[in-house]
Amino acid sequence: MTKMTRCLQRRTLLGLAASALWMAAAPSMASAQSQWPARPIRVVVGFAPGGTTDVMARVVSQALGEALGQTVIVDNKPGASGNIAAGEVIKATPDGYTLLVAPTSVETANPSLFKAAFHPAKDLTPVAALGKTAIYLVAKPGIEARDARQLVAWAKAHPGKLSYASAGAGTPPHLAGELFKQQSGAFMTHIPYRGAAPALQDVMAGQADVVFDPGIAFPHIRSGKVKLLGVASTRRSPFFPDAPTLAEQGISGAELDIWFGLWAPNGTPPEVVARLNKELAKALAQPGLKQRFAELAAEPALLDQAQFRKLLADEGRVLSALIRDRKIAID
Repeated sequence: MTKMTRCLQRRTLLGLAASALWMAAAPSMASAQSQWPARPIRVVVGFAPGGTTDVMARVVSQALGEALGQTVIVDNKPGASGNIAAGEVIKATPDGYTLLVAPTSVETANPSLFKAAFHPAKDLTPVAALGKTAIYLVAKPGIEARDARQLVAWAKAHPGKLSYASAGAGTPPHLAGELFKQQSGAFMTHIPYRGAAPALQDVMAGQADVVFDPGIAFPHIRSGKVKLLGVASTRRSPFFPDAPTLAEQGISGAELDIWFGLWAPNGTPPEVVARLNKELAKALAQPGLKQRFAELAAEPALLDQAQFRKLLADEGRVLSALIRDRKIAID
């Protein structure tokens, strides 16, 4: 037997041994994936405890944990409008044990507002949409306009006189305000605040004329302390069914719901994503969960992976163009 023949035989034997080891390991790997989840799951949230994103994540995590038979832990990593949390999930092992709950703006607006080393649309896998809140055009009590149409007419007749408050530069309420200005042709001076609550407070006090509100003004609308002029959504709000949408008032293309969703690191097994979709559909159909969402002025609204991807793509096109055209920047 030549030296070359012996080398070939050795390589063949090594190859067969490696194949045998892989075949032996494959069932256990498949078994590990089929047994998911075998330990607690961590849901990373990019906002502080107590806010809409955090509470929604906790409500969904509890229902999901009960369905999966595992603890689902919410881990708050606030900062940079959700970018810190997104960056952490991007770097996580794609095994289904680290997930992200965030507003869609993390993917659709943040890349145009922040300089980051990652891009969520490329570096994360959308799993499903969880729910949404509408944005409400709310005015100070003494304003002359009774609806959004009259507000636009007044703004055009008195250029430079109207102001609008928002939860802060680059937030969805701010983007909703700029979209409203773009589509209506009305000019309003933007006054950014550090959150939706102080913005609403100054409108109630008459320091700003209107606010694009994410749903915290409900008790003040009902008590008459502020006026609801319209809803920036594709359909009327179930919480105020008599309030017309902006489109019904002739201001089309100004719709911007705040959607919330679930993402996973790229490479997460498809069967894990499918299981998450299945269990989320059951969880979001629970009457108790719907009631908890209503307390946040939100509605459960499941979109599966394909539907969620389309929503993200459509919203991303609108917001990236808006941010560019209106020269929106975060100081």
